[in-house]
Amino acid sequence: MSAVHSQRGFGGLVYLGFVASLGVYFTFAAVQGDYGMFARVAINAEAEQLTAERDRLQAELAEMQNLTHRLSDEYLDLDLLDQQTRDVLGYMRADEIAIR
Repeated sequence: MSAVHSQRGFGGLVYLGFVASLGVYFTFAAVQGDYGMFARVAINAEAEQLTAERDRLQAELAEMQNLTHRLSDEYLDLDLLDQQTRDVLGYMRADEIAIR
């Protein structure tokens, strides 16, 4: 009778070890896995960074569209045209002095 009792105890111990191993595995996967908490934090941080970059690029695009519109045939800003001519081509008026 004691041999049967020790087999049940060993089987229960194996079952308990298996269940504990599964619990540890799933806990580890929930924290460090591909879809775990640490991955979620990294994804959220990357999303915030990409949102900030998108906003910066949208502002830069709006500025470029404004400059393009100001130099278009429909609306010509002579001051901007003069500034661009000086910057790109290096022109200057005869009454100006260039200091480098």
